[in-house]
Amino acid sequence: MSDGSSLFGPELRRLRLAAGWTLDRLAGRVHYSKSHLSKVETGQKRPTPGLARLCDVTLEAGGVLAALVPERPARAAGTPPAGAAPVSDEGEVWVVRMDRTDGSSHFAALDRRQVAMAGAGSILAVGLGGPRAAADATGSTLLEAAGALLTQFRGLGQASEPGLLIPALAAQTHGVEQLARRSSTPRARRELLVLAARFAEYTGWMAQESGNDEAALWWTDRAVALAEAGDDPHLAAYGLVRRGLVSLLRGDVATAAALTERALASPVSPRVRGLAAQHLAQARAVAGDERAAMSALDRARELLNRAADVERGAMIGASHVPDLVTTYTAWCLHELGQPARAAELYARESARVPAHALRSGTRNGVRLALAHATAGEIDACCAVLAPLLGRPGAVRSATIAADLRRTARVLGRHRRHPAVRELGPDLAAALTTL
Repeated sequence: MSDGSSLFGPELRRLRLAAGWTLDRLAGRVHYSKSHLSKVETGQKRPTPGLARLCDVTLEAGGVLAALVPERPARAAGTPPAGAAPVSDEGEVWVVRMDRTDGSSHFAALDRRQVAMAGAGSILAVGLGGPRAAADATGSTLLEAAGALLTQFRGLGQASEPGLLIPALAAQTHGVEQLARRSSTPRARRELLVLAARFAEYTGWMAQESGNDEAALWWTDRAVALAEAGDDPHLAAYGLVRRGLVSLLRGDVATAAALTERALASPVSPRVRGLAAQHLAQARAVAGDERAAMSALDRARELLNRAADVERGAMIGASHVPDLVTTYTAWCLHELGQPARAAELYARESARVPAHALRSGTRNGVRLALAHATAGEIDACCAVLAPLLGRPGAVRSATIAADLRRTARVLGRHRRHPAVRELGPDLAAALTTL
């Protein structure tokens, strides 16, 4: 081990002995085996960031141990595909292609020359035809209908696999954008462009939930460009928040913090700045800075409370979680090595998620199970996890899958526990479908 983690073992041993703790006692508190901790202390096993934070909190090391094993970036943040334009122009035609081997489909942008060369019979084009007057005469009606459709898609996204929605969302994004470009009324054009941006933003979220970060970033860039074309600065700032979240999930904590700080400092809506503060808190928690994380959460609560009082209409960000800040507080506490406190908050908030919000309910439930497992509450973990494994559509989500795999790894240290043995087949089956 050539990095700071090589110093972790000796420092853990020094602090443990200074506190008068035996390996048995430490193992009982952090819920790792005595053998595993012994190998970590002697350098035979590499410590994980999660173990480092647990030991840091247990031994009251003040961040010394956690700082020796920081999160490491999995890979650099991605960029949109080469040559991809964030906003279509008048020469662009979108097409849907279907793979006959598995029935999967995807959308692509072609210029008119490519369409002509491909031949009309080989593609299904979402083209530029249609009466221009229709968009002008019924702009407000179309805006209301399309807005209601976005709400329906967001509801549908709670109960279906994310990837199944992407083709339809892509078509709606393009359709609303083209309606905007046909409108001769400046106000209707701006409002339709902003709505197209909202469709693009949600498409990006579904792409991320499908595990495709590159597509998520591409759609986020498209949403930002559409919002700017509609004179809306708020979604542009939210694009920084979304990119920050992708960076955080990839392990690039420094980039996540920098992007969310930029969004938080932007002169935009309280809602967007509140969401930025939440993700900044996550980045600070992963870095082991509890004071900064809690301060960012306080800021998030103040901004989101203000947003609830002054903002109306379709909500940017999660809309099916009753108390976002408390949920994020639980997430931060878990990352800071305080899983028992995190479990208390997750349990309270999980009970408040609406029954129809299957994805949000599953995500909160899996995180509650992970917190229980990390805290050594194995029976509680298995009791929470068992009914969730029967929700394949909701579990097939990249973020939920990541937490489920983490939970499985923790339970792997308790293979002989009766509840773990009973849950094992269902958990293994769920993991194979992710």
